[in-house]
Amino acid sequence: MLDKLNIIKQRFDEVNDLIIQPDIISDQKRYATLSKEYKDLKDIMDEREKYIALNNNIQEAEAIINDSSDDEMLEMAKLQLEESKEALEALEEKIRYMMIPKDPEDAKNAVVEVRAGTGGDEASIFAGDIYKMLTRYSENKGWKVSTVDYSEGTNGGFKEIQFEVSGENVYGTLKYEAGVHRVQRVPQTETQGRVHTSAATVMVFPEAEEFDVEINPKDVRIDYFCSSGPGGQSVNTTYSAVRLTHEPTGIVAQCQDQKSQHKNKEKAFKVLRSRLYEMELAKKQAEDAEKRGNMVTSGDRSAKIRTYNWPQGRVTDHRINLSLYDLDNIINGDLDKVIDELKLVDNTEKLKNISDSL
Repeated sequence: MLDKLNIIKQRFDEVNDLIIQPDIISDQKRYATLSKEYKDLKDIMDEREKYIALNNNIQEAEAIINDSSDDEMLEMAKLQLEESKEALEALEEKIRYMMIPKDPEDAKNAVVEVRAGTGGDEASIFAGDIYKMLTRYSENKGWKVSTVDYSEGTNGGFKEIQFEVSGENVYGTLKYEAGVHRVQRVPQTETQGRVHTSAATVMVFPEAEEFDVEINPKDVRIDYFCSSGPGGQSVNTTYSAVRLTHEPTGIVAQCQDQKSQHKNKEKAFKVLRSRLYEMELAKKQAEDAEKRGNMVTSGDRSAKIRTYNWPQGRVTDHRINLSLYDLDNIINGDLDKVIDELKLVDNTEKLKNISDSL
C-alpha cells in the first residue's frame, strides 16, 4: 500500500504546485477542480503520515523483540507491536475507502424535485410527506433548504415541488433518494379502510455552476407572470414569477418563491443550468451503473427504489433488499440508517475495482 500512497503523493505535490500558478488561478473552472482534488489528496496524505508512523513503530518493536534480553523492554515492545498492527489494519481499511475515486459531482449542492405520481389526491399528500422527510433530513444535517417552485394538491401536499439544498456533499448524499417512492396505506379520503398504493417521483440534480453549462441567452424565452399561493399582497398583483424555456431542448424552469423578479430569475436560471447539466450526467450515470452492474445510483428515474408500508410500519429499499420496521422515524427525516447502507453497498462495489491494485 505504501507504493500506492507514494504515487498519490506525487500527484499531491503536482497539484500543490499547480494551484499557485497564475494561469490556473485565472481559469475558474480548472482552479475549482484542482482545489477540490487538493483537499481530497490532502486528507489521504494525512493518513499516509500515520501509516508511515505505524510501520516505523512495528519495525522498532520487532527490532527490540529480536535483540533485547530485558524482560520489561520485551513486554513493552510486544504490546507496542500488537497495538500498532491492530491500528495499521484499521487504517488500511480507512485508506482503501479514501482511495475510491470520488465523483466530482458529489460535493455540489442539489436541486430536488418531488412529483406526485399515480394515486390522485393521496399521491399529492404522499409527495408532501416525501418533501417533509427530505427537508427535515437536510436541516438535521445542517444544510440550507430553499423552495424554488411548487404546485399544491387539492387536498394537501403537492402535485410537485422543487427546492434547492446547499451544504457539504449534498448531491453525493441526496442522489440516493432519486427514483420512485411507493406508499401503501389507507388514504385520508378512504371510507372503507382499504389500503391503497400511490407513488411519488424524486429527481435530484447536482447544482451546475455557470462554468459547467454555457447557456446562450438567445436560446432562452423568458416569461413573467403573477405568483400564486401564499405570499401576501404581492401575490397576483405583480409580475414577479419567472418562467424560462430553453428552446433547443424544450426544458422549462420557473420560480415564484421570491417577491423579487430578479431573485426569481436568478433561481430559475440556476435550475435551468442544473437540468441541462443533469441530462448529460444521467447518461453517464446509467453507463457507469451498467459497467459496474450496480443499480444503487443508476440515474434511472423510473426505477421503484423504496416502499413505505404503513400497516406494517415497514420501509423497504428495493435496491439492496433492506427492510426496516421504523417507518415513523424514517418518514420524519431519520434517513441516515437507509442512506448509510446504500453508500456502503455502492462503495463496496467501487472498492472491488481498486483492491487488486493495492
